[in-house]
Amino acid sequence: MAIRERLPGPLGDVGRRLPGYRSAFGKWDDRASVRTKPSRRVAEGRADGPQLYFPPELVPAATHPLFMGTVGPTGVNEFLTQQLYSYLSFTVDLEMSAVVPVTSDISLGRSGLNLPAQMRRDAFNISTDEAWHAQFSHDLIVQVESETSVRALPNPEPAFLCRLAEIEADLDGDTRAMSGLLFAVVSETLISALLSDLPKDRRLPGAVREAVADHAEDEGRHHAYFKSLLHHFWPALDGRQRRNAGVLVPRLIAAFLEPDYTHLALGLFGHGLTAEQVAQILEESYPDAEVERRIRQGSSATVKYFTEIGAIDDHAIRDAFEEASIS
Repeated sequence: MAIRERLPGPLGDVGRRLPGYRSAFGKWDDRASVRTKPSRRVAEGRADGPQLYFPPELVPAATHPLFMGTVGPTGVNEFLTQQLYSYLSFTVDLEMSAVVPVTSDISLGRSGLNLPAQMRRDAFNISTDEAWHAQFSHDLIVQVESETSVRALPNPEPAFLCRLAEIEADLDGDTRAMSGLLFAVVSETLISALLSDLPKDRRLPGAVREAVADHAEDEGRHHAYFKSLLHHFWPALDGRQRRNAGVLVPRLIAAFLEPDYTHLALGLFGHGLTAEQVAQILEESYPDAEVERRIRQGSSATVKYFTEIGAIDDHAIRDAFEEASIS
């Protein structure tokens, strides 16, 4: 059900008072990866030096002494391959379950917002981009499985979707109605270290680096779009709706950026570790202070945008951001 059908009150009345929209998609046909980039093939290029499929520096559990000492180099490499699968599966679920439904509603005029016609047209482009990102991410999993004989673990629902379901269960009807659009704004404006770091890591297969680089280039345009969308979304809410939305933002940021402990644990259990060993590795590899630091670092742009629209001026919203240590 579209936001307009669930959220009381007209949301389109403020459209004429909003700043003009500057599209980042004027040369989409000449730049979008779905239009211009080839399918990336793992078998066509090998990494320089020892073959890795995911950087160990980005997976603290992979370099934990207990894990390394128990499974050895081969086990570590297999675990890192599973982390590539986890990242790619996350991308599939994010694009198809969280972003495309929102951009589809926008493109069809069902978002509940009075948006410029160009914003609606650009939402079609984003829907196409995101579906392509999901498709080539899934295809990379299949290719790497064939190349390495390391099978992807049965993939439970990703942690961010479970967290979103738990958050939405606590919301009233108004806030639940806007939570999907709000999460899309949050997720598309967060800064992903993976999108910037993986393409530079020449230990990885060329196809992996190139696919992530393709994704990153497209996401730059999406980031600009959703920043602009926030400036249309926020004034369309009344004071109560803004407060409810604003205090929700830190929870949505954490839902996206906090590690997927369940998937990490499954990968560790897959190498024969005991429950006690897995708990120790996760606890020591992901201390609360470090997780909070990474969340704060990844959310800096998003926090800046909510500050720019005046959201943090509300004391309840400001308190929620400060309590989450992201302001």
